[in-house]
Amino acid sequence: MSAPTPSVSVDLKRVLSTLKLGQMMDTLPERLLTARQSSMSHVDFLEMVLSDEVARRDSRSAQLRAKAAHLDPSMLCEAWDDSTSVTFDHALWQELTTLRFVDNNHNALILGPVGVGKTFLATALGHIGCRRRYRVHFERADKLFKRMKVARLDNSVEAEMRKLVAVDLLVIDDFALHPLDVTDTNLFYELTVERHRRGATVITSNRDPSEFLAQFADPLLAQSAVDRIQSAAYELVIEGESYRKRQRPQMASPLPDSGTSKSGRRTTS
Repeated sequence: MSAPTPSVSVDLKRVLSTLKLGQMMDTLPERLLTARQSSMSHVDFLEMVLSDEVARRDSRSAQLRAKAAHLDPSMLCEAWDDSTSVTFDHALWQELTTLRFVDNNHNALILGPVGVGKTFLATALGHIGCRRRYRVHFERADKLFKRMKVARLDNSVEAEMRKLVAVDLLVIDDFALHPLDVTDTNLFYELTVERHRRGATVITSNRDPSEFLAQFADPLLAQSAVDRIQSAAYELVIEGESYRKRQRPQMASPLPDSGTSKSGRRTTS
């Protein structure tokens, strides 16, 4: 017969609440049982429950940073479907997940056709960054340029630019999908120059970098900006079937025949 799970006294609950450790009570009874069953020393028990609290706080902190960075919470490395029919350089991907490229202020271009999982992998890198307490910001390219144009109207563009320059890891999704006008071109050039060798940028695109220049209004600024990006960038090329097919909702299995007709009446044989 298994031993009953120890209860937490009212006095201990009050103490934990005062110390802002109230959430320890979610796992404390089970930890007390584990300690009792394994004859754990007081020091080892204290280390175990405090380690639980550190892990919980780290997880919560990472979730808050990921939300502030506008990262999709479902696009995590551990959620990637390895059975999907796409191919890429897995050794390079493993290198990117170390985030050494962020420490070295390098970039990453994640390239490939529509739907192969570029956004997923770029977002996953952002989540890793949040777990490691990096400053991360994710934004789709078209929304970024629209937002910065609005910022010009209320004279907040400089403040917004400082925020983008300051982050450790900037993720720009679906880059060069639409043509960039003069304002967009100037913005991207300025952002690239300010972040060059000072911060890491991940860019996803379904265009090859050789096609980027044709999307800019000013070829000279475009060449300068793209050259800075590429000169310090890893390139991860993804090929294969659309990854989104894996995310398609599936019909639930039909319930077994209950022997009733559409009218709800019991049928007889």
